[in-house]
Amino acid sequence: MATSNWARALAALALLAAAPATAREPEGQVALTFDDLPALTIESNQGYIDDLNRDLLRKLRENHVPAIGFVNESKAEGAEHDRQVDNLKRWLDAGMLLGNHTFSHSSPNSLGAAAYAADIERGERITRPLMKAHGKKLRWFRHPYLEAGSPLAVRDWINRWLRDHGYRVAPVTIDAEDWEFAEPYDDAIAKHDVARQARIRQTYLAYTAMRIKWSQESAKALFGRDIAHVMLLHCTRLNADTLDALLKLLRAARLRPVTIDQAMRDRAYRTRDTYAEKDGVTWLERWAATLGKTLPSEGDEDPPAEIQAEYDRVDNDRVSPQNK
Repeated sequence: MATSNWARALAALALLAAAPATAREPEGQVALTFDDLPALTIESNQGYIDDLNRDLLRKLRENHVPAIGFVNESKAEGAEHDRQVDNLKRWLDAGMLLGNHTFSHSSPNSLGAAAYAADIERGERITRPLMKAHGKKLRWFRHPYLEAGSPLAVRDWINRWLRDHGYRVAPVTIDAEDWEFAEPYDDAIAKHDVARQARIRQTYLAYTAMRIKWSQESAKALFGRDIAHVMLLHCTRLNADTLDALLKLLRAARLRPVTIDQAMRDRAYRTRDTYAEKDGVTWLERWAATLGKTLPSEGDEDPPAEIQAEYDRVDNDRVSPQNK
């Protein structure tokens, strides 16, 4: 991110933090979705994972915010299976929904269509019975890395399989690359570096504010209006610690949290989508490619270089597709 743009983003965040809460009713809507349940973290301590789920859910309930968590059931394997399943139960007990994020968090680009479908089916063995026990049906699916299949024939085959098995794909229109901030934040906690934790939180919130604005401006470029958004987040300690501030950012953007079902009633989600490249992108970018429209360049930036460098130091996995 250019230094001037980054300075403006931090200054805007400081003004927002100092501003009094507004009583105006938000004009728009946003659905909050959290990927990689039971948790995305470099910390292997099960107590750490349990606590971040408890804290995140407590704040969602206290703020009366609905949410859906997308599950990678491979994370529930191993010695802590029961405690990991308990975390999924906590989401349902808190009134949230669960969705399928595949078993292994693998891409259709690497697995191929049939193996990808098998990975989706394997990823519902725990989640589907849990949903049924809570009187709910497993209906929502989120593509790992936002990679939906390539070329078009493969994407269409996967879409047909999902429809035949009762799934609807959960799109994304706001993506602040929170995963890239979350693992350095875990590392800062492990090292008891309070100053670094504060810096990462501030940087993350400033970047997120910029990405929210970009998504709203992009929606206007496509549709001449803002739309009901779907925001991609992850189940992390960082989001548990910053949720109140994240919700303030959404209020400042006049976005009211709603369920994913409510957000998807927006007619924008009926827009034709022929995007079938290997890269995973937001639905705003998919629609722009399909409609031949250009999205704003301002705010369409990667996380700051120092965050990327910190991420690489704690999890050098960029040879794989980016985590989304």
